[in-house]
Amino acid sequence: MKNPFYAVYRDLKACFERDPAARTPLGILEVLLLYSGFHAVLFYRFAHILYWLHIPFFPRLISQLARFFTGVEIHPGAKIGPGFFIDHGMGVVIGETTEIGENVTIYQGVTLGGTGKERGKRHPTLGNNVVVGVGAKVLGNIQIGNHVKIGGG
Repeated sequence: MKNPFYAVYRDLKACFERDPAARTPLGILEVLLLYSGFHAVLFYRFAHILYWLHIPFFPRLISQLARFFTGVEIHPGAKIGPGFFIDHGMGVVIGETTEIGENVTIYQGVTLGGTGKERGKRHPTLGNNVVVGVGAKVLGNIQIGNHVKIGGG
């Protein structure tokens, strides 16, 4: 497992790089207190550590609490690189075997999900510097390359 503190730092930095609204004089305070997408990623980072340590029950509990508070559901088993940014995250779902590269941005209503009851790797893999538009549904064990933009819907 890579350094989770570095990942959180990069996630915070991504908020300022990709959201023009985060550039107010109190920007850091605003992001830390008011950005539900950032909160969801923080919950995920903590739950993922517990998942990686094979601690039962609590990683899923944390992810469900995060879903309740943020509207974003990220399975603790997903692998998400640093610099991850969820903009207006309500309705985002990220499945258990999803792999997301570095510097990825996703918007509201995005699903990175499976297609049925298959076992093993069943969710998408996204490369680095990918943007997934509003409402996009990326389903199944497919690979999305680096520097790809997936249109909304």
